Amino acid sequence: MDYKILMEKAMEASKNAYVPYSKFPVGACVLTENDKIYTGCNFENASYGLTICAERNAIGSAITDNERKIKAIAIYSPNKENCYPCGACRQVLFEFKSQDGVVIILKNGDELALHKIEDLLPGGFSL
Repeated sequence: MDYKILMEKAMEASKNAYVPYSKFPVGACVLTENDKIYTGCNFENASYGLTICAERNAIGSAITDNERKIKAIAIYSPNKENCYPCGACRQVLFEFKSQDGVVIILKNGDELALHKIEDLLPGGFSL
């Protein structure tokens, strides 16, 4: 899979974000071990704790389709280069990562940076 395609799908997903409070849209695109693709965007709520990140939205869609292993996730915000997942999303990614799962981030305009999921959350919690 060309990681640029995943980033393009994350960019498209970010356009659907519902962010009336933060004005910080994010899109994510997940690639599973079965080569299925799922997208998600963040959506906010006046009760801020009910806000859902784009990454967890996309992962939730994959789980709904009985996908459990993430090979890659692209994350994009038009507001910020190097848009990394928050701590909660890092833990969820850690739970569902495949052995070599990667996070794809956009930097320097159009360059992709790849990071192993476990490198973003060393010692992540697992049972």
